[in-house]
Amino acid sequence: MTEAPIRAAGPKGFRGAELGWPELDRIPHPPRRLPLLGDVVGVNRRTPLQDSLRYARQLGPVFRRKAFGKEFVFVWGARHAADFADESRFAKHVGLGIANLRPVAGDGLFTAYNHEPNWQLAHDVLAPGFSREAMAGYHPMMLDVARRLTEHWDRAAATGRSVDVPGDMTKLTLETIARTGFGHDFASFERSRPHPFVTAMVGTLTYAQRLNTVPFPLAPLLLRSASRRNAADIAHLNRTVDELVRARRPTGGGDGDLLDRMLETAHPETGERLSPENVRRQVITFLVAGHETTSGALSFALHYLSRHPEAADRARAEVDRVWGDTAEPAYEQVARLRYVRRVLDESLRLWPTAPAFAREARQDTVLAGEHPMRRGAWALVLTPMLHRDPEAWGADAERFDPDRFDAQAVRSRAPHTFKPFGTGARACIGRQFALHEATLVLGLLLRRYELRSDPAYRLRVTERLTLMPEGLRLHPERRTPVREPASDLRCPVPRAGD
Repeated sequence: MTEAPIRAAGPKGFRGAELGWPELDRIPHPPRRLPLLGDVVGVNRRTPLQDSLRYARQLGPVFRRKAFGKEFVFVWGARHAADFADESRFAKHVGLGIANLRPVAGDGLFTAYNHEPNWQLAHDVLAPGFSREAMAGYHPMMLDVARRLTEHWDRAAATGRSVDVPGDMTKLTLETIARTGFGHDFASFERSRPHPFVTAMVGTLTYAQRLNTVPFPLAPLLLRSASRRNAADIAHLNRTVDELVRARRPTGGGDGDLLDRMLETAHPETGERLSPENVRRQVITFLVAGHETTSGALSFALHYLSRHPEAADRARAEVDRVWGDTAEPAYEQVARLRYVRRVLDESLRLWPTAPAFAREARQDTVLAGEHPMRRGAWALVLTPMLHRDPEAWGADAERFDPDRFDAQAVRSRAPHTFKPFGTGARACIGRQFALHEATLVLGLLLRRYELRSDPAYRLRVTERLTLMPEGLRLHPERRTPVREPASDLRCPVPRAGD
């Protein structure tokens, strides 16, 4: 179904909170604010999100921070987030962190401004690529990539070695989106170091975040060498995608995957097609967003499973019961792993890997009946704090408890309290893809391994616009023999360099 286009919601360019919030003085800010510098005492430029979570706990559901002359409003209260979900009054705001990615992603689905027409065009062309029928077609390739992961973990288990969980989940999710969406194989598991595409991607994400922590007039001076590296990273991403598209154009042969849709499908109503430049931007968007957030979600889920053996035992028992002794689960069997999905949802509640989304006012309005906002005013919704609001989640909101997502508990909660994929018309188009992939992989790993953690490990979170557990390693131990899939079930795809 085609959605009505979103028109420009307000003024373009950065708009400080003092311009959009008439009663800004009512909104609390951190103590010890310094002239010119703002609220920088006690903060760490590597952990701006976690600094904001700390202030959120001190200052309440609506607060503000100022840095280098820029004032921002943050929101995390469940009532306020629910009001922001009203699409008639609010729309997505492309904030500074996202806008910093526009040199590489341009008007891709994630980074487009609301008034840019390519967003709606790409959304309508690509939405069928995430239908149930399309998802069932991706399932065998997801299994094949997961098999490469388990082969890698089997070797580690046989020699008693630990595995780099975030690194391996990044390899897995990159290969999955590359193969299912674009028929490409980066051969990540055959490499001792991250694929250069991943290195370049991490570089662009890190640089985008650093731009937010440096005074704008000083950025060209302070980030001169980082800016050169970022330009090289963007050039590498562009070259990689251009080669991928160039290899497809003469022969086609993607069997209706996302790249085929980008290259061959016209809009069902207007007949318009994506331009070559926009195809590149959409491919980069999917390769980056389509694996970076899912790898983080899997990594956090595996961390919590390793620290909560009762949850792991319960999830493993469900996998054994639902999948039985089938060599590999069918597409329909993945959705029957309801408790495994609860584990994933609870991990996303505590650490949503896309940890914030911004909303702007389409018109002059009052947020939750409390705070006047002018047209174009915006705020950043802190998703990890929304997911910890005791009004919605109870006094024990910091505790890991997958049963928060059983059917009865979900029905009893107010809507718009769980937002790991954003909200509204601009919410993540690939969320069902990510959830199926992550549930499938967790089920496969639980069926095959006991997951042993290092007792000395304490969760640390790396921020690079998305979130990831830092330094997480686990010891996989093989369970009873698992029936191996027949070799002819593999789905060969040409690898890079073949």
